[in-house]
Amino acid sequence: LRILINSSPLWLASVALMVQSVISTSSTYRRPAPGGGGKRTGLMERTLILLDVNTRSPVQVLNDNFLSLQLDPSIIKDGWLDFLSSKRLVTLARGLSPAYLRFGGKRTDFLHFHNLKNLAKFRGPGPDYYLKNYEDDIVRSDIALDKQRGCKLANHPVMMLDLQREKAAQMQLVLLKEQVSNIYSNITITARSLDKLYNFAECAGLHLVLGFNALQRNPDSSWNSSSAFSLLKYSAGKKYNISWELGNEPNGYRSMVGQTVNSTQLAKDYTMLRTLLQSVRYYSRAHLYGPNAGPPRKNAILLLDGFMKNAGSVVDAVTWQHYYMDSRVTKVEDFLKTRLLDTLTEQITKVLKVVNSHAPGKKVWLGGVGPAWAGGTSNLSDTYAAGFLWLNTLGVAAMHGIDVVLRHSFFDYGYTHLVDQHFNPLPDYWFSLVFKRLVGPRVLAVRVAGLQRKPQPGRVIRDKLRIYAHCTSFHNHNYVKGSITIYIINLHRSRKKIKLAGTLRNKTVHQYLLQPYGTDGLHARSVQLNGEKLLMVDNETFPELKPQTLRAGRTIAMPPMTIGFYVIKNINAYACRR
Repeated sequence: LRILINSSPLWLASVALMVQSVISTSSTYRRPAPGGGGKRTGLMERTLILLDVNTRSPVQVLNDNFLSLQLDPSIIKDGWLDFLSSKRLVTLARGLSPAYLRFGGKRTDFLHFHNLKNLAKFRGPGPDYYLKNYEDDIVRSDIALDKQRGCKLANHPVMMLDLQREKAAQMQLVLLKEQVSNIYSNITITARSLDKLYNFAECAGLHLVLGFNALQRNPDSSWNSSSAFSLLKYSAGKKYNISWELGNEPNGYRSMVGQTVNSTQLAKDYTMLRTLLQSVRYYSRAHLYGPNAGPPRKNAILLLDGFMKNAGSVVDAVTWQHYYMDSRVTKVEDFLKTRLLDTLTEQITKVLKVVNSHAPGKKVWLGGVGPAWAGGTSNLSDTYAAGFLWLNTLGVAAMHGIDVVLRHSFFDYGYTHLVDQHFNPLPDYWFSLVFKRLVGPRVLAVRVAGLQRKPQPGRVIRDKLRIYAHCTSFHNHNYVKGSITIYIINLHRSRKKIKLAGTLRNKTVHQYLLQPYGTDGLHARSVQLNGEKLLMVDNETFPELKPQTLRAGRTIAMPPMTIGFYVIKNINAYACRR
């Protein structure tokens, strides 16, 4: 078989190309000689992709905080906010810095601020038999933390954490009932709560983005900003460096509370909030993001269009939300459907069309991202399988120039988070950590040639091999500037072979192959890197992410249904030197 890469190169105007290879009809299969001990070469073994990257200039340059995090306000209600000072939890969050930390979600519009230091009065109920002692433990822990200077970190006793998990499990039932019934109770955020939240963000190297309640309304339907102003004054007094937003999915207020806030009114509300920020000297230049529209269906698109027309210049970045599926998903195969993965491209296209029609070049953020909404599904959205959706989200968003992607949620109830309630990283955390360590904000175009299926009339090809390329992160001192990181998602049930060609030919490659660990396959809640299980060494130490060196010219062999990162060293790419 002879393939000439330069005979008809396919240059993509995007970051990544998703390709699906087929078998060459020109190859002749030969049975190995009997007793020769050689491995039988099946048809799929001869599938080959030739890959090159445009190293001259990036096609997109993203925010340094491209991969960012989100916390839901429900952690106030279920008690986990009191444990954000955990040394292990702070360490895990710091591993994903620099990043934004959005404190928001559906319950943003039920938050009420009270400038009180009371530790227990506004907390949710817990089991009576331990509530008093539990609350006393929280008080004692807070007193000890207050005596610390700088970052306030704690090692909570095992019994205290066990009691909290029991309380959170009971409260989770309440929260899920609210989600299903679409009837939500108010949540009080006290000054003490805000202190704990900001301490967590500051210690972890995250920039806090805090959302105000947009459903607090005056009789004339205008936004009531009294609670927001009280919170701003308190935060300014503490010199908290915070960015702001208002509301969450305003296009869904009618179905959630029977109240409507149209685009014109929402634009006035954001203009009022900008004026309010300017009236507080410390926040006169603070960043404001919005409108946090829902997935771009008809109502959300209409709201976004009206908002951009009337208040597009008020916000520093336009925000919207996306989730792939709901909690009724029951099969791991649902996470592998290419049609599902491709919905994000369609939605990004719709949003960018609206934004660019009113404010060309305005930064766009994608928030609320997770494999499933409504808490997700146990043993599915918290497993290795969900990583295909997460990495695909990062690759597609980068390809289209989405400036920031906010993952819901870093730590929370349900099954869509990065860290579980025992403070152990789940598969999506390890994918995120490797991404942060290796992938920089400069996005590169990919050139592919080889054995590709040709489009047929009336047939849509859903590609199962997805390839993305960036400059390697400048924060990674193991690689010099000019290195390139390629990450690949193989959704095929067979191994795929990829040959580096053109500018990548004969370069040394560091492989970071992430596979499920154990016998659970795609249901695994643990991940191995190049054959070694990833585990925290202790509360403050990450495992060493050791690459496997592939000799120059060696073909990359992607095992079926896996994710891999590949760093091309010493390529001295012009686009990555600056």
